Amino acid sequence: MRILHLSDIHIGPVEGPNSRGIDARESLRRMLAGLDSVPDVGAVVVSGDVADDGSPEAYTAARDMVREFAAPRRAPVVFCTGNHDERGAFAKVLGSGHLGADGGDLATAVVDSPEGERAAVSVIGGHRFVTLDSLVPGKVYGRIGPRQLDWLREVLAEPAPHGTVVVLHHPPVTLEVEVQQALGLQDGAALADAVRGTDVRLVLCGHFHLQLFGHLASVPVWVTPGVLSRIDLTGPQGTERAVRGASATLVDLGSPYAPLFHVLHARDPRAGETVYELDRDQLRSVIERLGPGS
Repeated sequence: MRILHLSDIHIGPVEGPNSRGIDARESLRRMLAGLDSVPDVGAVVVSGDVADDGSPEAYTAARDMVREFAAPRRAPVVFCTGNHDERGAFAKVLGSGHLGADGGDLATAVVDSPEGERAAVSVIGGHRFVTLDSLVPGKVYGRIGPRQLDWLREVLAEPAPHGTVVVLHHPPVTLEVEVQQALGLQDGAALADAVRGTDVRLVLCGHFHLQLFGHLASVPVWVTPGVLSRIDLTGPQGTERAVRGASATLVDLGSPYAPLFHVLHARDPRAGETVYELDRDQLRSVIERLGPGS
């Protein structure tokens, strides 16, 4: 199976540039147009921050734009929540987040949560896809929590024909970068315990707006760069710079060398231009305001 892995598309409720001058819908259109000739895409995964503002209009636009690419390929689409998402609007438009090739809900099981957490399971071509909800409302960091982890253990108790792909927004792996450690997944060790020794072949994430590879309990973890923008780590330590340049990943699970990851870049004449820069004090303020200690 080949998976097109998108993340951090940040679609707004209306057309046009956002407050930082980037048109999220145009970024997604550029990315998908550049993939038109890529063959054998069997599923599309969008690992969170589907909507920038959590509005139903944004989810409707994101669903329709991604399905316009996926439907002719008969490829199901799997969405999960990110820190910018809103569970009620997500559920209203996307249901479980697992959409079949015909647009219908594909989930075979969903988590039972009084908070409305959007965690679900579907099977595509013998590969089981499990989405987890790492959203902490009002914050940027992520947490799965014991309810979802117990549910995940129950799901993984019986192996799938071709193994399991876990999808969540916040990465359980980080570089030695303070903002990643502060605003990434806070219960990654508990997730490692849940997937250890199971049929999980791969964990797909977003959130960091850059490409990153690591392992969690010997399971490969891939963080795909964002569609809206990309974080440039060549700046001074303790600062953050985002640049233009929509990116995505083609994940190959069918190769004898699987999983294989190939990063794809949209054709954008303005790629590399600075979107925003945060100095040390500004970034420290973000961490203190939106991190786990706040």
